[in-house]
Amino acid sequence: MELLRFSPFWWGTIMFGSILLEQKMASSMTMLKLKRLCKFCDVESTSCTGTGSCMTDCSITSICPHPEDVCVSIWRKKDDNVTIDTICHNPAHKLHGLVLEDYNNSKCEMRERNGMGSQFFICSCSEDECNDHIFFTPYSLDSQVVSVILVSLVPLLVLAVLVITSFYWYRIYHQRRAGAKRKKTPLDFSDAHAIMMDDDGSDSSSTHANNLNHNTELLPIELDAQVGKGRFAEVYKAKLKQGATGAGEHFETVAVKIFADEEYASWKNEKDIFSDADLRHENVLHFLTAEDHKVEKQYWLITAYHPRGNLQEYLTRHVISWDDLWVLGGSLARGVAHLHSDHTLCGRYKVPIVHRDIKSSNILVKGDLTCVLCDFGLGLRLDNSLSVDELANSGQVGTARYMAPEVLESRINLENIESFKQTDVYSMALVLWEITSRCNAIGEVKDYEPPFGKVREHPCVESMKDSVLRDRGRPEIPSSWMNHPGIQVVCGTIDECWDHDPEARLTAQCVAERFNDMEHPDKLSGRSNSEEKIPQDVSVTEIEEIEK
Repeated sequence: MELLRFSPFWWGTIMFGSILLEQKMASSMTMLKLKRLCKFCDVESTSCTGTGSCMTDCSITSICPHPEDVCVSIWRKKDDNVTIDTICHNPAHKLHGLVLEDYNNSKCEMRERNGMGSQFFICSCSEDECNDHIFFTPYSLDSQVVSVILVSLVPLLVLAVLVITSFYWYRIYHQRRAGAKRKKTPLDFSDAHAIMMDDDGSDSSSTHANNLNHNTELLPIELDAQVGKGRFAEVYKAKLKQGATGAGEHFETVAVKIFADEEYASWKNEKDIFSDADLRHENVLHFLTAEDHKVEKQYWLITAYHPRGNLQEYLTRHVISWDDLWVLGGSLARGVAHLHSDHTLCGRYKVPIVHRDIKSSNILVKGDLTCVLCDFGLGLRLDNSLSVDELANSGQVGTARYMAPEVLESRINLENIESFKQTDVYSMALVLWEITSRCNAIGEVKDYEPPFGKVREHPCVESMKDSVLRDRGRPEIPSSWMNHPGIQVVCGTIDECWDHDPEARLTAQCVAERFNDMEHPDKLSGRSNSEEKIPQDVSVTEIEEIEK
């Protein structure tokens, strides 16, 4: 009876306690709901093609550690390797150096980001597990917006189609005319748009330059003679079969650089640099294709062939005139300036490249005595995605004789990519000195000698440190060289380019402009005073016929 008498009191107490308990549970549930559920898988291969929409196939769902986190998916493609990773991330912080801007969406809409070292798409969203289903195409717009866009763009599209069609038929017409002319005169250069020809006889289709040969069958190439050998590869003059004609088989002369199996990394680096279409320039070696010879365990790079050989060989055999120096030095500077530039001649963005092994034996001489840069095995693309650690791990590379002081001392400023370009400029200055030392405008011309000729034939880094760092030595520029006004400008430029302080050096573009500002030699066609003349190879038809 006592229990019954006080039961209303106890009953009220119990009810009040349960209400408090429910409120605490509701509050806890609210806190739990604030933490997002996202797909959370590490980098793994994916079947997503980068178009349309697809599922990530990530089997792991994670409770994000922070209430502010959103769901993120990242899709990458480099060469044939396609990967995806899904994560939680706080949008207040950068991810891979990027700021998330679309995380308030309910769907994960992929957006491409450039300068990441590969094809790179990223999306973010704020619904649970919304990063599982990703979309590479924008969602359909409101019909009214679509109609406005169509009304605005249709006239422009019609005009564009007319212009493109007219241009296409114009190209076809001129290509047919050029083809007919080439059958009559193989050395006709009238149609530079249809085919890119080197003036020393090497020719190659512009549509096949800077490409990897994806054919199942290797190109029909017959190796002729070895014409060079470096640290990583051997170079051969070779014949590329062009197909049968009425007079028999027809061949194009090409150069083949062959890497052994253990030098795959050097081949791949050079192939990747050459494969960038923006590298194309008249003062950079014309690249045809790359091949993987699995049976022989070799890797090939196939390029234009220049019978005059490299610049060191040419200077050893020839005394040159002032006109020759003007052409050789100016074309070298233009080639290096193109590598270093962050835009093409038409203004499109390109990734700057540093050569890191500029020397006279890595420069070829074309038939018109212009230079072309070659051997990019140590080249480095200055991509924005490169971290300081990655730049530091690139190592102390190059040829000791041509290394800049800061390379010898391993003190390059890794925070500034211009520092790498400055090392190329120093090396270029030594090559310009080599060219000048063989010019008859300086007075008495001595036998060819490389820079720092008094050190041993293949000096080590320590030997060069003594000459360049301890003694602050540079190759001698005699006072007699200053008697010629053009040589005087060149020597002043060389002196500024090999300055001990990297920040004080000229840029390659500035050097190129100085050569352009000099008085243009009069009769360029008769400029060479060379004692030895090398016959020109005969150019042939396009490389397209090979791969049909």
